[in-house]
Amino acid sequence: MKAVTVLGDALATALYGEDDASLDRAASLLAADPGTDALLERRGGEFVRQAWERGWQPSDLLRLVRRELTEPHIRLLGALVLAETGSYAALPPRWAAQLAELDGTGWRADRFSRATAVLELYRVLVRLPSIEPVGPVPGEPFVAPSGYEPRMLNRIRALLAKAEATTYPDEAEALTAKAQELMSRHSVDDASLAPKSTVPSACRIGVDPPYETAKAILLDAAASANRCRAVWNSTFEFSTVVGFEGDLESVELLYTSLLVQGTAAMARAEGAQRAGGRKRTKTFRQSFLMAYAARLGERLAAVAQGVSAPQDLLPVLATREVAVSARTDELFPRTTTTRVRGVTDEAGWLHGRAAADEARVSPERRKLPHG
Repeated sequence: MKAVTVLGDALATALYGEDDASLDRAASLLAADPGTDALLERRGGEFVRQAWERGWQPSDLLRLVRRELTEPHIRLLGALVLAETGSYAALPPRWAAQLAELDGTGWRADRFSRATAVLELYRVLVRLPSIEPVGPVPGEPFVAPSGYEPRMLNRIRALLAKAEATTYPDEAEALTAKAQELMSRHSVDDASLAPKSTVPSACRIGVDPPYETAKAILLDAAASANRCRAVWNSTFEFSTVVGFEGDLESVELLYTSLLVQGTAAMARAEGAQRAGGRKRTKTFRQSFLMAYAARLGERLAAVAQGVSAPQDLLPVLATREVAVSARTDELFPRTTTTRVRGVTDEAGWLHGRAAADEARVSPERRKLPHG
């Protein structure tokens, strides 16, 4: 009974106080009483469960703790989340991949230091607001959505991996174009196989600083080109993408690849500028990525308009588009627009647009490089 009282006093002191003194007092109480250890861990599991019920998922928590705290807290979170989710017979779609990002080994230190870190982590967890749910929480029934067949997914991943690895713009262009061609073809095929399915899914994709505005614009372009909608939450550094499952996979793959290609192109452009005697700054990189995202948005929109589908599938595709818009409005009844600022370096802007042109994604009649 004493341990329960000690834990209650410690949590009341630490979790709802703002200063370090209250945290130190609570950590001292816990460090002095080993009988509180199991109870403290159990309360952590309860806080994690509350996070799921408020709409959060493992990657969301990891992203937030990475931003707010330090490596020991990340490891404590990993052990806590893996222990809590390990009690379920089945987990919602996408959770397995998110859990694989976590380190479950925990963190060891002296009792006071460990208690302090645990309480700092719990402070973050207990104050989480509710966010838009993008899927069921563990323990709730779910139907696994259909997406890419493994062979098709592996082909697209391989093409994009080669595009990211090459230093030849023409080769990257051809590889990315072929990948987008396969994505577009899959979207039409998926609609033809399940014409009555009008219930879209949703997922969250991290939009990490720096240059998060440009990255959010790039993600929005990839989403729009693949029959999806993206809504950016700048506070928590992610965008929620709404669409049908196969299209969501396309957005994730394309955005990740274009971001890698853009970052590599930016590094090459900076190298050329430095070789010419000019020092490059944050303004160059900001302007580069803004131009890269804006130009790719133009190109991806043109590609989307140019993708043809059989006449009898046009009503099905239109129905799916309406369903995606309706689901987005349901999740986000109130959204705001943001004025884009920060493009102040002309060289960065011009290099960014050139890089976007080299990362063409329209399926053209060209042969893929051998090898």
